[in-house]
Amino acid sequence: MKAEFGETFAAYNGDCVEVMREMPSASVDFSVFSPPFANLYVYSDDLRDMGNCKDEDEFFEQLGYMTGELFRVMRPGRLIAVHCKQLARYKGRDGAAGWYDFRGDIIRHYESYGFQYHSEVVIWTDPVMEMQKTKTQRLLYCNLRKDASVTGIGMPEYLCIFRKTPQDGDDIVPIRHYKENEERPDTADSELQVMDLPTWQRYASPVWFDIQRTDVLNAKVARDNRDEKHICPLQLEVIRRAVRLWSNPGEVVLSPFMGIGSEGYVSLEQKRRFVGIELKPSYFNVAVGNLRTAEREASELTIFDFLDCRAGA
Repeated sequence: MKAEFGETFAAYNGDCVEVMREMPSASVDFSVFSPPFANLYVYSDDLRDMGNCKDEDEFFEQLGYMTGELFRVMRPGRLIAVHCKQLARYKGRDGAAGWYDFRGDIIRHYESYGFQYHSEVVIWTDPVMEMQKTKTQRLLYCNLRKDASVTGIGMPEYLCIFRKTPQDGDDIVPIRHYKENEERPDTADSELQVMDLPTWQRYASPVWFDIQRTDVLNAKVARDNRDEKHICPLQLEVIRRAVRLWSNPGEVVLSPFMGIGSEGYVSLEQKRRFVGIELKPSYFNVAVGNLRTAEREASELTIFDFLDCRAGA
C-alpha cells in the first residue's frame, strides 16, 4: 500500500476495506463519496475493484465489507452522504428497456448495516445533455412523435444521507452554524462557520436545480489505455454543500472511493481534514496532486496533528 501525507490530508493507494480496518473506531466526522455504480462501468482491471462484478447481488456483497468498516469508523450521531443514480436497463442485454432501482438498493444496503436513512437531495440533470451524451431512445424527440410509450424522463442524480444513530452514553459533538452577527464562543480549536437563512433555505430544498454539470476536477489526465473506460467525478458544489452542512471546520472527512480527489479538494478548501482511499494508481496520483494544490491554496489553514487518522502509517 502506498500512502502520501500533507499537513491536512492522508491519501492511500490501496483497497478501502484493508485501509479502513486500520483506522480507529469513531474517528471520522463525515463521509461523502460516489461508490462504484454496480456493473455499469469498468473502472479498472483489479479484482479488488467493486465495479468488477457479474451482477448487482455480487456488487452489494462486496460493498458490504466496506460498509461495515464505515459504520465502525464513523462518529456516533454523524452522517454519510452517498452519491448515486438509477441505472439503465437495455433491451439487448436485459430483455427490456427501463431502469434498475439502484438508489433503492443503496438505501436498503446502508440500512441493513445499521445506518438510519436520514434524507436525500435530488440533483437535477439536463435531459438534453443526457440525450446528447447517451443517445438513449427514451429521450429522442423522434420517438415521441412515433410512439410516446417508448419515451421516458431524464435521469436525475441523488445524494442519499444516512446517520449513525447515537446510543445512550455516546459522545456527541454537535455541528453548529451561526448567524453573521450572532455571539459565538471564543475558541481557538477551529474556525466557526456562518450560514445565513437564505443559504440554508436553498440548501434545504429537496431538489438542487443550480448544480453545474461541468463543475468538476479535470479527470482526463487520470485515464489510461489499459482498462479504464469511464470516470464520473462528483460536482464540487454538491460536495461543498454537503461538507458545509454536515461537518465542522477542522473535522475529518473520509472518502473510501477517492477517485481523482474531488471530495478531498473541497474538504481542504472548506478547512476540514481529509482521509482518502483510491485503488487505481493513475487516479491516486492525480488525486494527490489535487490535494496538494488545495492545501497550497488554503495555506491559511491551521496546522493539524494527523497522527489520529494516518491509518497504517
